[in-house]
Amino acid sequence: MDKHISKHPATRHLPEDVVHYREYKILLQPDRFTSKHGFLEFWQRAEKTLKKLHIKVDIDPHAFDSQVREVLFYDTPQFDLYNHHFILRKRTFYDQGWPRPDHELTFKYRAPDLEAAAAVDVRPQLGGHDQIKFKEELLLERDRLGGMRSVYSHGCVLISPNIELDRGIENITRAFPTLKRIDISPRTRMELVNNVAVEEVQNTIGMIHFGHHFKGKATIAIWRSRALEKSLSGEFAFQCKFDRLEDVNKEAVELSEEFYKRVQLDCAEWIKLGTTKTAMVYGLGDAPVRNNE
Repeated sequence: MDKHISKHPATRHLPEDVVHYREYKILLQPDRFTSKHGFLEFWQRAEKTLKKLHIKVDIDPHAFDSQVREVLFYDTPQFDLYNHHFILRKRTFYDQGWPRPDHELTFKYRAPDLEAAAAVDVRPQLGGHDQIKFKEELLLERDRLGGMRSVYSHGCVLISPNIELDRGIENITRAFPTLKRIDISPRTRMELVNNVAVEEVQNTIGMIHFGHHFKGKATIAIWRSRALEKSLSGEFAFQCKFDRLEDVNKEAVELSEEFYKRVQLDCAEWIKLGTTKTAMVYGLGDAPVRNNE
């Protein structure tokens, strides 16, 4: 156990503590996305892999109409949340250049161990609407194409909560009591991570069908730093939802994994190894990052 984390009993398992999502993520080279054409070009390459495997896709009628979102991460100056596997993210959606009145706040614990992720009670003490999401995220291997590794994300999504994010961590801990497990002064201030505001441009491509009602919504996105005027990373992802993974047809799951591995090899020159999008944002500053996602 990390010396900075106190002993904390496992939470009583709730229906939300079962993995209900599997999200397959592939990071892409940012310089491939210099215009809208990059989204179409990558999808044409990925589509060839789908056809090889005889996988059906329902293309969204607005597949190449981009949605824009602002993504902000908040943490202490020494990244106490992230270095203990917590992520606090604010996301604002834009319509025709204007921000929507509501924003989305996500608080999550993400780690490679399933039991450790399930034991963290991410439920807020705020009242009102919140949504618990427990995901298995499939990521690229760090040093080779054609493989995969898992991390587990146990998160809570809130719509426009009344939380001041750039004050002391005491405010955040009051909202999310599980953070009391971190040994840190309540007066420690919170701030925008590395002063980076991410502009996310995303296209929802459509639904990939792996058979037996196992299907995933496919997206292609690019993350850009507004301050640096620099593209950080692209991403191709598809997410499948289910009640219990063990009840999903085994052949359908195997086909989804085969596609995930094969498309990496077929699109090798597009792929970016070795990190996650969140890790890239944290790595832009001088503070030490101990979380090796």
